[in-house]
Amino acid sequence: MAPAIWQRPEGLRTTIRACSVFQSAVLSILKREDEALEAQSQNFWATTPPNLQNIPKDEWLKAVIKGADERSARWTHLIVLGGLLIGFGPRENERLSKPLRRTLEKGFVQAVNAALKETRDHKDEFGSHTVAITLNHVFPLLSDLERAQIDYDLLLPVLVGSVFFSQEGLQSAYFLALIDLDLIRTPDGKLNWPQQSPSSHQIDRLVAKPIITSLGPLSRLMSHAVEHVRDPWLIQTMIEDLQNFSAILIKQWRHCRLSTIETSAESKALTEESLSTTVPKLWKLLTSTLFAVVIVLRGALGRLLSDRGLASDAVAPVIVTQSLNTLRNLYFIINRVGTNSFSQYTFVNLTAIDVLSKYPVHASSFLQSIQPATLGTIPDSPLERTLDLYFLNTAEHFTLILPPNLNEDLLVAAAAPYLSAPLNGSAELLPIFEAAHSVMLAVLSAPQSASLASKHLPFYVDALFRVFPANLSPRQFRLAFKTLLRVLAPPSALTALHPDLPATLLELVHQRAQEASTAALDAARYGPAPADAPPLSEQAVLVLTLVDALPFLPLRLLHEWLGLAAGLVACVRDARMRDTCCRRFWDVLVAGEMDPERAQVAVVWWACEGGRERLLGEQGEMMSGALGGQQSRL
Repeated sequence: MAPAIWQRPEGLRTTIRACSVFQSAVLSILKREDEALEAQSQNFWATTPPNLQNIPKDEWLKAVIKGADERSARWTHLIVLGGLLIGFGPRENERLSKPLRRTLEKGFVQAVNAALKETRDHKDEFGSHTVAITLNHVFPLLSDLERAQIDYDLLLPVLVGSVFFSQEGLQSAYFLALIDLDLIRTPDGKLNWPQQSPSSHQIDRLVAKPIITSLGPLSRLMSHAVEHVRDPWLIQTMIEDLQNFSAILIKQWRHCRLSTIETSAESKALTEESLSTTVPKLWKLLTSTLFAVVIVLRGALGRLLSDRGLASDAVAPVIVTQSLNTLRNLYFIINRVGTNSFSQYTFVNLTAIDVLSKYPVHASSFLQSIQPATLGTIPDSPLERTLDLYFLNTAEHFTLILPPNLNEDLLVAAAAPYLSAPLNGSAELLPIFEAAHSVMLAVLSAPQSASLASKHLPFYVDALFRVFPANLSPRQFRLAFKTLLRVLAPPSALTALHPDLPATLLELVHQRAQEASTAALDAARYGPAPADAPPLSEQAVLVLTLVDALPFLPLRLLHEWLGLAAGLVACVRDARMRDTCCRRFWDVLVAGEMDPERAQVAVVWWACEGGRERLLGEQGEMMSGALGGQQSRL
């Protein structure tokens, strides 16, 4: 390499600069070749102008490759060969003969493997980083045959170390450590993170590093390496490393005052400079970090599902527990991005939970290790509440395999403070409230928890009716009520313990629907909703709740409540809301939600006992839209 390139090395920027020299040389040669062909085509008998004459492309390429000899480090060969491959581009735009292309790709892969061994033996950190970043740029250009020749057992530790723990990468998450020192409290009580502060400049330098700018492709390369390593122990080590990285990250974040500010309160708690520059820059970096970790975990769990060694009873629960711990540590980022916006996260989370569900002892230990710091209270810290949300969302999936005492002492105790707490104007608490209700419903539905359900059912029913609609969305309230009736239906053990409870619950809904507000609820406060979702009042939601419950009623109650439900529908004054209730009533009757016995009762009520007239009126004046077409079928 020319001394001018390496005289003042600037980390991997120097590597990229050196690689671009050979890329530019290739592009220049190809340009001259095109110009010569164009000049010759314009005048077939003319000779090539002197300024376009040069040595043949193939001879130049062979000479350059020959220069990568034993006198230089193997990782420097990658820069040369990588720059050539990048310059010539993908096979679809082939400008080389096939034999020469194969030779170039084969030489590059041989240099990769040799460089990996050399940098490992000599503990050459910069050489390792060069291998990672150069292979990342060239990997899409390699054929499948040559990709298969890479020594992934040597490559995976290099990629993990370069991306997550090196100074050229994410620096073991210690880039968060200086932020709190630069936060300034302004006279009006707001926090300011100046753009010219040392920690802000550190973030700027970090996001400009070649490894960070290539974080997405590098994580995909890492995931590919995970799928192809021969030694499964390397995957176990990598999962443990990711867990350690995420643990450091959340520890640094917990010590930063930015973690004490809820997302919805940032506009009031932060200065305009922080809101417009420094804080968005930080969250962009954290989001990129999250995506990289999840993509790597996606590859690891995909490998676990197909690898007999990783799927063994001694290894699988350890890997998925560490993966779930990693997701928990990153949940403050996931919660801000949105769990439904990243399908890779959904796969990793649900796959890990599914595997861990096969090991009740490990699942119990895991839930106890991540339980809320203080059971029975709502923490003041937004970060701790976010961790509570992760616990509740995760614990919900394990209620069927946990012993009753753990369901009560841990899950019910963790959910209880969120079931009836006041919202206090914070919309960010709504997901935690709904998660708590989901946990309670899951516990009550567990067959082994019948006695537990009998003990806590009155408390939960009271809480359910007190928090709607302030702390609970219409969707969650309807789901909760329907689940309760399903839990109380035969052959549940609760049927004998509380035979009159279904009728009591229905009476509560009926009475409240008669007194409920008819003003449309603000759907936006409950989170994203479908664009075509009709507006609903508290009264309309209660009517729909009663209609939803019809398929789960005992036969002795169904006939009576068909008429009462139809009467409530008629009480809904708003035409659109009433139409929505009519449509839902019709779906319950004809869409297969009822079993044959209940369907027979419904048909008799509709056709022979005035049900049609009670719901639609004598002239069908309440029908509209598609429901009118349905009427003609009866």
